[in-house]
Amino acid sequence: MALQCGIIGITNVGKTTIFNCISSTKAETNAFAFSATKSNMGLVKVPDNRLYELEKHQVTEKIVHTTVEIVDIPGMARGAGKGEGAGNRFLGDIRNTDALIHVLRCFDNDALPHIDGSVDPVRDIQNIDLELQVKDLESVEKKIERLQKASKAGDKDAVHGLAVLKRFHEHIEGFSNARTLEVKEEERKYIDDLFLLTMKPVLYVCNVDGKSAITGNAYVEKVKEFLKDGNAEILVIAGAVEAEIAELENPDDRLAFLKDAGLDEPGVDKLVRAAYRLLNLQTFFTVGPKEIRAWTIKMGMTAPQAAGVIHSDLERGFIRAEVMKYDDFITLGSEHACREAGRLLIEGKNYVVCDGDILHIRFNV
Repeated sequence: MALQCGIIGITNVGKTTIFNCISSTKAETNAFAFSATKSNMGLVKVPDNRLYELEKHQVTEKIVHTTVEIVDIPGMARGAGKGEGAGNRFLGDIRNTDALIHVLRCFDNDALPHIDGSVDPVRDIQNIDLELQVKDLESVEKKIERLQKASKAGDKDAVHGLAVLKRFHEHIEGFSNARTLEVKEEERKYIDDLFLLTMKPVLYVCNVDGKSAITGNAYVEKVKEFLKDGNAEILVIAGAVEAEIAELENPDDRLAFLKDAGLDEPGVDKLVRAAYRLLNLQTFFTVGPKEIRAWTIKMGMTAPQAAGVIHSDLERGFIRAEVMKYDDFITLGSEHACREAGRLLIEGKNYVVCDGDILHIRFNV
């Protein structure tokens, strides 16, 4: 789907440690602030136990997970929004993403000093938001200048767009993020081309010490209180613990480690699934003896569009989709049983694919 989720935060919060836990691409970590000079990109498997449940009813040669792109963006400093240091390049990397994972330092470690002298995740949120808001104001102001010229020439659409942009300018100038301004759907066209940094959906990750992995701590409670009115999703992850789990190759060793830590699954698995949802993505399956595969589509896609994700020829020559619901397949045990029970559905071009659908595409080119 070529959609990206960016990991952001100030320096020394554990962003790259978490990135390394979920990505096959391993990036260098160290305790020196602002030592990273470029963003790291990784393709991350989306954990989905449904694939293995499907395998119980259909013997197959291989299982293929769907993936999501994660970009680890180096820690930002004050002034990044004004282009200080490598700020412009990093903000450009953020602009290219579709959603953001904001990692917050919620642990104490004297060996890893905080750049502001003390641990305060709420202050860190405000500092990062400010840098993004500064850059967004710059983008909005440039477009206001362009529309002012057009409106003076009598362009009525420019006049309407100018009014919308001025609302955004006032909102962001008041230290609010663009995503919190209520606008009509038809008004979004005036700001969509700006790819505003504070318009992107955000998932907050509280990086805690090992003892706080389950219950959280006082820092986490401060974050929850600060974000309580924003409907933000907040995850608690012990990055150092996750790094130890990720180093274990034996599944039994991983399970034993998780049990000792009081966890039912790695926290980064929850993170990847949350990032997937944040990108407005869902999964459908193809099931057969050669492979059982998970495919990624955006919510609301039709059967022909989903077919196109598999191969462009399937969308071009789409005839129909044979659809089984995941629960029906698991309950009844086979495609034949679903067909006999009337649970194999024949759907046309207007069918909107649901998460967990099992599709077989009929096509002709």
